[in-house]
Amino acid sequence: MERTTLDGTWTLEAVHGPAEAPTGRIAATVPGCAHTDLLRAGLIPHPFDGDNEAATQWIGDTVWRYRRTFEWAAPDAERHDLVADGLDTLATIELNGIVVGTTRNQHRSYRFPVGHLLRPGTNELVVTFDAPVPAAERESALHGGELPHVNHHPYNALRKNASNFGWDWGIDVATSGIWKSIGIESWSGVRIASVRPLVDLDGADGVLTAHVEVEHAGSTGAFSQAIGGTPVTSTGGAGTTGLEARITVAPQRASATSPGSGAEPPVRIVGSRPVVDGTATVRLVVPDVAVWWPRGEGDQPLHDVRVEVGDAVWTGRVGFRTVTLDTAADADGAPFLLRVNGRPVLVRGANWIPDHAFLTEMTPERYADRIDDAVQANVNLLRVWGGGVYESADLYDRCDELGVLVWQDFLFACAAYAEELWLADEVEAEAREAVTRLSPHPSLVVWNGNNENLVAYAEWGWRPSLVGRTWGNGYYRSLLPAIVAELDPTRPYTPGSPFSFDEYLTPNDERNGSVHIWDVWNRLDYRAYADWDPRFVAEFGFQGPPAWSTLTAVVHDEPLDPDGHEMLVHQKADEGNRKLADGMRGHLPKPASIEDWHWSAQLNQAHAIRFGMEWFRSRTPYNTGTIVWQLNDDWPVVSWSLVDHAGIRKPVWYAVRHAYQPVLLTVQPGNGSGLDLVLVNASGARVEDTVTVERVGFDGSVLASGSFDVGAAPADAARVALPVSLAVPEDPATEVLVVSGPLGRTVHDFAEVVDQRLTPAPLTVSSTATEDGARVTVTATSYARDVSVFPDRVDPAARVDDGLVSLLPGESVTFTVTGAPGVDTVALGSPLVLRHAGDLRG
Repeated sequence: MERTTLDGTWTLEAVHGPAEAPTGRIAATVPGCAHTDLLRAGLIPHPFDGDNEAATQWIGDTVWRYRRTFEWAAPDAERHDLVADGLDTLATIELNGIVVGTTRNQHRSYRFPVGHLLRPGTNELVVTFDAPVPAAERESALHGGELPHVNHHPYNALRKNASNFGWDWGIDVATSGIWKSIGIESWSGVRIASVRPLVDLDGADGVLTAHVEVEHAGSTGAFSQAIGGTPVTSTGGAGTTGLEARITVAPQRASATSPGSGAEPPVRIVGSRPVVDGTATVRLVVPDVAVWWPRGEGDQPLHDVRVEVGDAVWTGRVGFRTVTLDTAADADGAPFLLRVNGRPVLVRGANWIPDHAFLTEMTPERYADRIDDAVQANVNLLRVWGGGVYESADLYDRCDELGVLVWQDFLFACAAYAEELWLADEVEAEAREAVTRLSPHPSLVVWNGNNENLVAYAEWGWRPSLVGRTWGNGYYRSLLPAIVAELDPTRPYTPGSPFSFDEYLTPNDERNGSVHIWDVWNRLDYRAYADWDPRFVAEFGFQGPPAWSTLTAVVHDEPLDPDGHEMLVHQKADEGNRKLADGMRGHLPKPASIEDWHWSAQLNQAHAIRFGMEWFRSRTPYNTGTIVWQLNDDWPVVSWSLVDHAGIRKPVWYAVRHAYQPVLLTVQPGNGSGLDLVLVNASGARVEDTVTVERVGFDGSVLASGSFDVGAAPADAARVALPVSLAVPEDPATEVLVVSGPLGRTVHDFAEVVDQRLTPAPLTVSSTATEDGARVTVTATSYARDVSVFPDRVDPAARVDDGLVSLLPGESVTFTVTGAPGVDTVALGSPLVLRHAGDLRG
């Protein structure tokens, strides 16, 4: 196989569109999109800045054409295919003036035989993209009118990244472009069209069953895409008789977290089977295999796999493990219990959205940074949400290496989807490619049919408007589970999230399966999380603004105000700022300034999420996991994220890091007015601890104390009822409960910040410069709650290692600031940089 890349420099021109569209051609970069090309050309302001989202809406209403010439000297090969890994979205492809094909799906790749169209010397390739916003409206009208959807464009009429049209955290920048690599592949004989290396365990042995599909160069349509976008279902077996598929499994690689021992590596395992009708299935047994485990449960050994058919070669890697999902009815309803290698896994998850509104701006380094953000917050599962894309291999590879589990939605979110052939054919082709492409990754443990579409039908008022129309149910209950059963039976499939795993129950029943909890945030105080007793929480969240430097880089209102025009451009949630204000009421003093509003909103987000997480986790083993909404942002915005678009960890990130500790000590309501100490064990081994519990005054005086032995098996919890002397304060406004032991420390506040008599200035501070930033040492003179440093206010590049630290008198903490050589160390101790809950009282 020889690939002639066509990535690099192209031209871009507006073929048809609003008056704002430029005339003539500009330089373009592939992979890329029209927005980023226009931005590089200086023809548009940055859509993220100010109110430029509105000023650049015309881009999504424009027909765009990409064009390039290339020199061609045909390699010595039987076949030359134009291969487009990703086109966004309705594209017409022409080579030397002849239409090669049309495409209708951003979520899949395309292959077209073009040998008959190529000519020696100069060739011209042109790709024209229909305007996505009018196209979505046109397709919707053409097929019976709009089906229900959230937000303001009928994104459900196209197979395109749904959030690209805007979301309640996302900017509306409907893109067009060649968003993945494109090139010409020249080959003879056969090529390996796909490999699904499915794994299993048989006692101590690993089992690899490699499903190989082969195409012969003489085939006329096996894996090629017909003009018009109709999927071809033949396997390309013509001419493959007499070939063998040879599979080699290499010795295990050292995991990213556990270097190899240096022992003699095992012998490579080799097997082969004949290719019949273009397919071969080879089963290999790897004796005494090193098993792949989720993070915190063991190591992540990975094995290189090599597939050879004739001269064609495919390489990948696998990890040997099993995964099951227990949803069988029990006395309380039905659980949602993930097991890996037979061991129950308590999920400490986060929802993943596209990490940049312009997908082509994502780099391997940015993926690594976000996944590191998750890992360092003690997250063990990422849910790739269904309103985005099937992600880059950069994400799945990194999760394989670090043991981060992946729950993968199929790409349906918050909308009804037609099941007629015009869309269903694309859905099937897309799903087959996604399952095949992602099947090697051991981190992938759940396939999920959709996000919220089943509960929307049941509870959002869709049903009357859908009488007599298809709406996607056939995808989630029939097509997708059939594809998973055929192509990847090693992993569980769920029809939707949330889902109760019973046809006669509402999909969002807390006693059964998974739930999404959005009454908190939308209308209830966050302490209403404790009114829920769910088996598994797949979504819940609370908003907070991004870092100050991230916000003020794009919001320029004078004066800066929560309800300023540009601020509201960067707040996409329905009545979001009202909900932020309502959410703070009863917990924090009313903010006296924009700086206090910012700190209060961030702090309240952290308190809300920690409260919910610790409550749900305290219900272990009845509750088996939570997936917080959301890890990341796709632009600078007020949102539910833990990490903002600039990569700055918000205070809520530190709250999650604490609440998601594998072994958690938390204080929760007991009987009556009492309190329980709860030990939650999400580690892979039994834990035992002797903890000291003290009721302490804000002046540091110990008012009562006790010592308690606690222990819990893996995936279990233990509760200890605290005596009245500890559980009931004499004065809630001036006392806290401190739990400490070998497994860690936690501080339980008896009262909300608004009701506590916190000292406005309880800290002394000293800072020293380091080569990469500074160390800031803070010492408390009285109780200081949620001490945090915000170095981005001094230098937007600065980052800090800790936050939300509560200190008793005489206790100190040292914050390490990095990424800012030469930072002003004095400024790091100034009032708007060094903050704590008490400073909100003025």
